Amino acid sequence: MSILTTPTMTGVDGPSRNADVNDWVRDLARLTKPDQIVWCDGSTREWDDLTKMMVAQGTLIRLNPEWRPNSFLARSDPADVARVEDRTFICSERQADAGPTNNWRSPFAMREELDTLFAGSMRGRTMYVVPFSMGPLGGPISQLGVQITDSPYVVVSMQLMTRMGEAALDLIGPETPWVPAVHSVGAPLVDDAGVRHEDVAWPHNPVKYISHFPETREIWSFGSGYGGNALLGKKCFALRIASVMARDEGWLAEHMLIIKITSPAGKVYHLAAAFPSACGKTNLAMLNPSIPGWKVETIGDDIAWMRPGPDGRLRAINPERGFFGVAPGTGITTNPTAVDTVWGNSIFTNVALRDDGDIWWEGLTPTPPAHLIDWQGEDWTPESATPAAHPNSRFTVTADQCPSIASDWDSPEGVVIDAILFGGRRPSTVPLVSQARDWAHGVFMGATMASETTAAAEGAVGRLRHDPFAMLPFCGYDITDYFAHWLEIGETLGADAPPVFSVNWFRKDADGRFIWPGFSENSRVLEWIVRRLDGSVEVVDTPVGKLPRVRDFNVEGLDIGYEDLQAILSVDRAAWTREADEIDAYFTELGADRIPEPLTRELRTLRASMR
Repeated sequence: MSILTTPTMTGVDGPSRNADVNDWVRDLARLTKPDQIVWCDGSTREWDDLTKMMVAQGTLIRLNPEWRPNSFLARSDPADVARVEDRTFICSERQADAGPTNNWRSPFAMREELDTLFAGSMRGRTMYVVPFSMGPLGGPISQLGVQITDSPYVVVSMQLMTRMGEAALDLIGPETPWVPAVHSVGAPLVDDAGVRHEDVAWPHNPVKYISHFPETREIWSFGSGYGGNALLGKKCFALRIASVMARDEGWLAEHMLIIKITSPAGKVYHLAAAFPSACGKTNLAMLNPSIPGWKVETIGDDIAWMRPGPDGRLRAINPERGFFGVAPGTGITTNPTAVDTVWGNSIFTNVALRDDGDIWWEGLTPTPPAHLIDWQGEDWTPESATPAAHPNSRFTVTADQCPSIASDWDSPEGVVIDAILFGGRRPSTVPLVSQARDWAHGVFMGATMASETTAAAEGAVGRLRHDPFAMLPFCGYDITDYFAHWLEIGETLGADAPPVFSVNWFRKDADGRFIWPGFSENSRVLEWIVRRLDGSVEVVDTPVGKLPRVRDFNVEGLDIGYEDLQAILSVDRAAWTREADEIDAYFTELGADRIPEPLTRELRTLRASMR
């Protein structure tokens, strides 16, 4: 496709079968005033042309093809390195609909401001029109969108992260719903006086807005070229806008990984799991089981869309085509599968460059190279005071390169979810694994997810940071209404609702040592969960859920004492009394009168059982 047109194109000149798409592109071209418009086709030639152009401009560095074929390094501006939560807005018509956990702006006021910012924002640049599908093309759970951007880095990243191009555009018929997503780095090359200026390797604007309009299903992003601020199919569409769509249409858009587990008997199970950051999410998504006969395969590492299927059971897809993973801490010992995934055809952002033309980041190998060029282009040695890679540096790669990818990872109908897991980083209190008594108790587990701070830099040690369902930055509407929606989904599913479990790999002893070894040994927790699903193990009923009997838990070959295992599979009443107080305070913070009654009832039950 790659149709080039002038900014004066009329609606009928566009290639879409949907006149609204063509008119929308025309109107935005009139507003932003690009030099030309390119309708992207998602082809290999398009990738090659754009990457060659960005190498010539200095935006990308081509890596050594012997070490990392068809791969590139990007270095962002140091002022544009992560999501900008304080500049992310939910522009719902009513402020109450945004809830207490989102930044709200009036949609009328925001549109006025955005119109001013976007006016002429693409002068001297190319406007790229990027049609894309979130989820397999044409699938019943999938959704379509069109992103406009003036960043070629975004275009090639969207090639990796979505089903992007001509095939997606062909699916948008005259009456097909689609999500419009507008993005500009906000750095025109021609100023108001008509004077052209030289481009920079990483253009951006100090003023940044990531704005979502739930009622009209629109996304407008200005000023940033980085990650979830600019790849609008990811957190913006797949979670913030999709969560509103899911609420209105009776499904779930979740910040969850999806894995496929095959037991030694050959029985297959699919699990979805929500974890806040730094809680082992990617390691679980690409787990190498330590116990013989078990196999774990990857469906998705970050986002799950789940909808009741024709049989009444919850079915899930991974709406993304690729992985946008945090590089530091991903290594040959912690996650060899992820390392093997980025063997080539990858884009790395803000990692370090080795002298041989390959990349490196903290944790990739046990021993750092003697010399590197760091993420800011400066010389670096192991004696340097600053990290070689930015802590939020990333790799972008298609999921089908992952050695552990499941054969059904892109099934259009999705996979049946047999269990849902919630987990946080809790050095105390929360057991290694427990099963919810029922769906409402499972929703309570998700709503009260939290991690404990562990360093003075993060605030008071031991303070809880709540992240309900790992959706705190990503829910596109009032979080208490979101809790209610989960409860409603349970009513819809009825007896077919998947069991819910809580997991916590991070319990510590009095000396601050991790009791559970984690990583590949987490397969032992999955084994117990599967045995619960097939009914082959009994449980201990406790006020916090159904816990394993110690004798049923497989620790064969593991260096863990009975007392330690007992400690992480038991309930500390004093600790849970404090937990109930903390949950009560958190519910009050969210608005006690807004919390659904089944959850307040769960809290009352928990508190009463600890007396």
